This record gives sequence, C-alpha cells and structure tokens, in this order.
Amino acid sequence: MSDTTLVYTNATVHTMDAELRTVDAFAVADGRIVAIGERAHELLAEGAESVDLGGRTVLPGLIDAHIHHAQGGKKALFDFNIPPTAGLEEILQAIGQAVTELPEGAWLTGGSVGSGLIDQVNNAQTLGRLDEISAGHPVLLTDDSIHNRWANSAALELAGIDANTPDPEGGQICRDAEGQPTGWLVEAAGMMAEKAKERVAPFGLDKLMEASAQGVAECNSFGITGFQDAATSQQIMQAVHRLDTEGRLNAWVVSSTPVEEFIFGYEPVGQEVIEAMPDTASEHHRPAFIKIFLDGVPPTRTAAFLNPYKGMAQADPCSHGKMTMSQDKLAGWLLRTAELGVGAKIHCTGDASVRAVLDAVAQVRAAGYTDIRYQVAHGQFIAPEDLPRFAELDVSADISPAIWYPGVIAETFHEVLDEPQASEVQPNRLLLEHGARIAAGSDWPVAPTPNPWPAVYGLVTRKDPSGSFPGTLWAEQAMTIVEALVSYTRAAAEAAGLEDVTGSLEVGKSADFIVLPTDPMACPIEQVIDLRPEATYFAGRRVYAAHSESIRG
Repeated sequence: MSDTTLVYTNATVHTMDAELRTVDAFAVADGRIVAIGERAHELLAEGAESVDLGGRTVLPGLIDAHIHHAQGGKKALFDFNIPPTAGLEEILQAIGQAVTELPEGAWLTGGSVGSGLIDQVNNAQTLGRLDEISAGHPVLLTDDSIHNRWANSAALELAGIDANTPDPEGGQICRDAEGQPTGWLVEAAGMMAEKAKERVAPFGLDKLMEASAQGVAECNSFGITGFQDAATSQQIMQAVHRLDTEGRLNAWVVSSTPVEEFIFGYEPVGQEVIEAMPDTASEHHRPAFIKIFLDGVPPTRTAAFLNPYKGMAQADPCSHGKMTMSQDKLAGWLLRTAELGVGAKIHCTGDASVRAVLDAVAQVRAAGYTDIRYQVAHGQFIAPEDLPRFAELDVSADISPAIWYPGVIAETFHEVLDEPQASEVQPNRLLLEHGARIAAGSDWPVAPTPNPWPAVYGLVTRKDPSGSFPGTLWAEQAMTIVEALVSYTRAAAEAAGLEDVTGSLEVGKSADFIVLPTDPMACPIEQVIDLRPEATYFAGRRVYAAHSESIRG
C-alpha cells in the first residue's frame, strides 16, 4: 500500500459505474482510485489516512461532451462580453463604452448578438449607428451560435468586403437594397473578417495557453474534470499539449479538429492537421476526433431539414437549408479517418444532416470499423425513423441543454419552423428508450457558462432554469436526475473515449471527483440549479476549492 493512501469516509459516494453503486468510502493513492466501499475501510486498518467528508456527497468529476474551452477562456480574459439577451440599444451603448478603453485602431471582438436581433442589425441604418459609436475601431462580434458575425465598416474594409465582393463558398455577405454590405456576415463570410483580424493582431501561443488554462479553471470551478473540445485548431492542440507537459493541465482534454473551416477561421485545417494530431498527444490530452460542421443553424435557415422551412415551398431549392458537403464526401472523410483510428464529432442541427451522418456511419460500420467513436453534435431535430439507428450504429447523441431549453435560441425556432417540429426539440426520452447513449455538454461560450448544474435542471424539467422564459419545451422528453447525471459522467466519458480513465469512480481510474454539500439525487430539483462543488479533484489533486478551509487531499 502506498504511504500516501487517503481514504475518504463518511460520505454518500455515487460511483456512477454501470451498476450505479453508492458507497460510503473510497481510497486514493498516486492519483488513482485504489479501493471502493468496504475495501476502502479495510485500508484504514492497514495504515491509510482517513479524510472525513462530514456527510457530504461525492460524484465523479463531470465530463463536458461539447465545449470550446480556449474560446471560452479567451472570451473571459480578452474579449468584449455582453449576454445574448441584450437588446440592440444595450449592445450599442456597451460598445461605445468599451472602445473608449482601447488603444487607437485596436479591434473590439467578442459577443454575443442574440439570434432574435438579426433583422434589427442586418440593415444600413444600424451599420451607420455601429460605425458612429465605434469611433473608428474595427468591431467584429459573434452571434449567440458563434456561426455568424456582425462587423462594422472598418472591419469590413480591412477584410476587403465591399459591394463587389462575391459571397464565399458556405457563406453570405448580407446586403441592403443598393447591394452594399450591411455588416451581417453568415457562416463562412464571417471568416473573411476573422482572418483579417488575425493578420493584424495575431493571437499567439502564449495567449492561447493562458486562454486554455483559464477555460480549464472555469470548468474545474463547476466540477468538470474532463471535456471534449468541439473544434480544436492545431494551435490550440499545441497549447494544451504544452500545458500538459508542463504539469499545468488540470483536466482530461479530447480534441476534435475541423476538416474544413466555416466558423472560427482556423488555419491550417484538414488532412495535414489530422495527420499531425498524434504529435500533440500527451498524458491528459487525446487528439482523437475530427470535427465536421455539416450544416448551420435554424435561425439563419442554414440547418439542413427534410421538410421545408416555414412559409417556403417544397420545390424551392433553398427551402430546406443545405449541408456543407455531399453525402459521398462526408462518408469519404469518415472512412479515411477511420483508417487512422480517428473518430468524428459532426455538427447537425437539422434532421436531414442527422440522417446523412447515420447513413455515412452505416458505411463505416459495414467496412469493418466497429470501434471508432461517432457523435451527432446537437441533433435537436431527429426524424422518428432515425431514433433507433443511434444505438444500432453506436453513435452517441451529443446534446447541449443550455442552447435548447426555453430561451432566446429556442424561441427563434418558432419563427423559421412549422409546428409541431418547432416545439419538438431534443427528443431525449425517445433516444433513451431506443437505447442511445446521450452525452451532455455546454457548448460554452455559445452558452454563457460551462456550468452544468442549471443544465441538469433543464434536462429533468425541460424548463428554463433562470426563470426568464416561461413554460416547458416538449416536457414528455424529460430525463430523470440519474439519467441526467449519467449523461455528464459515464456516458460522456464513453462518447469521448475516456471511459478507461474517468467518468466513474472505479478501482484503477483517475481520482477525479467532486465534493458537494447536497446530494443532487435526493434534494428538490430546484436546488440543483444553484449547486456548486465545495472542492474539485483531478488525478487526486485538489484543483478547485470554494473556500480556503475546504476539504484537504
């Protein structure tokens, strides 16, 4: 037995293993779980040291299945921030204040502009107001999906965007009646401005490391000790790798690198980055997935649907949205990367793109690649006949509760989709009934925070935890509290390929756990909204404490 064995006792310990065992003690040595339950008590008699948890509750460290941690850290440290619920006047006023604190000519970047404001900002009059208030500074803000950008005239000029600029493939430069750009840039068009900003003010490796470390620390504060970054550039993977080799990475990180770039403006992307992924692998960093943005988002009618958007004719070629690549190209990417042992996280917000992924994975499975991990990311809308295919093909449903329970984004669905589809969002209960694996994530900073606890409440109640938006969203699809917590622990670890080291408290796994003042499985569900860990441990080390006298270890 190790001289440093600690036995944590007097606790309600939800192991979240396959049997969902609950015990009262567990033991940790050298960063690993070495005993559970009765065997942990036996170690005390053999000389191990006891840590009395005073009746608190312990869960495995939570796993966020879908996050943009470096972007979240960058936003917290370096960007202009305003909530997606802010109105146009509030945004303009905040921009006017923010630019007064910038050096001459510096860019103002950040977000986010709520999806419901598109019509208000997408016009020449508002562009004029933005230009006036920004006092010559280039301004480039994301919307709440991070798929689209709002730029002022200074940013448009630096990006080379004017009335004669053609729309890029996969994007749209919105224009007024005279053909002049309004500043609203859809999908790939926003990357023209992002790349212009990067040319003028590059965001270097040291800043990326700082942003990454900040993102991890934010996650730790909510009890998250592992996550899958949903769109990781080569530079971010290098930053994570360096943090790990320097002993400063306090979470398991699984990276998903884009095969094409429509959203973040990463360079390079594609095959050369995929082939170099193993160079950034380290003890706690697993670059093991590609990321494909197969469609856009419903509010801008860029998500791919089987049925036409509201008010549009079936025969209209633009009525269904469209995928960013053909079915053959999608299957080709999955087959080529399967040969490398690399899985895929695929952004799908319309039911047509979900079906395309399932069809492509069927080809991969038929080719003999049975163990490669695949995830449908978001999948708010799924055709009923496709529900059983998730389990049949071993495709995980990667869901982001914070962007679909009643709120700004969910309200926009009613503007672009007919009923009942607009209200039939995220069929979690049906997925579970068909045997699917559901892995939950935040999509931070699309969601304003990686905090999983309000999202757990949303999974169980189908209500807005903030209380700002009334009602429920397809209440019949509610999950139980146990199912919700599985989606943030064991299931998320399985989806990301981390189940060998984390996601449950079992002998041999990393000692990743959180200490809670209240048992989320026993308290009223309303209390879960404000639940926070008193302490978070990663590999046996305390990486977050709510207060200085928090539990030792």
